[in-house]
Amino acid sequence: MTTRIPTGRDYNALVQEDRVHSAIFTDEQIFQDEMERIFHSTWLFALHESEIPNAGDFKRLQIGRYPVIATRDEQGEIHLLINRCRHRGAQVCESSHGNTRRFQCWYHGWTYDTRGDLVGLTGPEAYDKDFQCEAHGLTRLPRVESYRGFVFASVAREGISLSEYLGPTKPYIDIMVDASPTGELQVKPGVVNRTRYRGNWKQVGMDGYHPHYVHMSVFKIFSKRESTTGSAVGALHLEDPFADTSKSRTRGFPNGHACLDFREQRRPHADASIEELRRTEEGARYVDDMVGAYGEERAHDLIAWHGDPHLGLFPNLQLIHDHVRVVIPISPGETEVLMYPVFLKGVGQSINEKRLRAHEAFYGPAAAGSPDDAEIFERTQRGLLADADPWVQLGRGIQREEVDEDGSVAACISDEITQRAQMQEWKKLMTRG
Repeated sequence: MTTRIPTGRDYNALVQEDRVHSAIFTDEQIFQDEMERIFHSTWLFALHESEIPNAGDFKRLQIGRYPVIATRDEQGEIHLLINRCRHRGAQVCESSHGNTRRFQCWYHGWTYDTRGDLVGLTGPEAYDKDFQCEAHGLTRLPRVESYRGFVFASVAREGISLSEYLGPTKPYIDIMVDASPTGELQVKPGVVNRTRYRGNWKQVGMDGYHPHYVHMSVFKIFSKRESTTGSAVGALHLEDPFADTSKSRTRGFPNGHACLDFREQRRPHADASIEELRRTEEGARYVDDMVGAYGEERAHDLIAWHGDPHLGLFPNLQLIHDHVRVVIPISPGETEVLMYPVFLKGVGQSINEKRLRAHEAFYGPAAAGSPDDAEIFERTQRGLLADADPWVQLGRGIQREEVDEDGSVAACISDEITQRAQMQEWKKLMTRG
């Protein structure tokens, strides 16, 4: 069935204040326009600096349509290089990650160093005397910036700075980083959990309305557990964070960013978290180190929050619980989601082990959380094709929005502020001249 699309694909008409047209999830031409107008025009998350810590380290990744190699050169500088030989276009790197001094094209042997410079030209005598190796290095992405170890890139040569792009979300990123007493994270380059589902990439949003229904069985299990601290996933069942009567909030930020804000809901549980941590030697040392690093008040908050900003940065990054989540669009009806557990530096091994076990329990392939989500995304995509009434409702809580001090728009945890923020940014980028 062909989705009924307003004449001429008027993207202003496809996104209204409280609803969106289902064509934005199903139409092939709209998807192609998204790749150019969104994924090739704004900032995209690339990787965390700790994934390539040493000289010669590299990781293969995807930025929009471009296959990219992230490298660290001999001087410690990070480069994002398009994975395409400047001779005949073959990819020069096929390994997912590793360490090397050179990338050699399998086709004709052209060789590049970790800066992307062409350092080996096979049969140079056959080339014109004016041929310059310096002009034939791997193409670099034009803009690369980082915030607290999170590296972002843009295919567009011009645009707002990364600081402007992140705006008031930076203190939320700090929540994840400052869960470490040294303010350092470790993210390993190998993907622990990879999900590919038959649905549109925009379905991976920040949604505080669905957990009571999609994850009902999970929360019934959580309610029977005694231990409630030590990881962000475990903190989900401190009271009911997804009840509108709780102190949890949903927030929309400029540039399409959004979060489920559990800070006020978790803050009263700081003492219980600290008490449980102090039952072990490594936990007690963690508490003392956090207080030493940040002061007692800030440390108590950070321990209560468990390093979980529950933040979505439009269009391809989420920082949720104990992991980094990267969204990769494949087609209008297919998406890949990569999840990288986040480890804290400067803590005992048992702290990170508990974080990893909690991540596996909710987000692993044999867990309940991620499989639930993938299943509902696929059911949604199938339903969206039945477009007799093509509009998708996103109006929940629109009458109770409030503007907070940081400029974010906030309301109850189940309200669809997050979806409205993302869709308004989608419209802005899709209609920009």
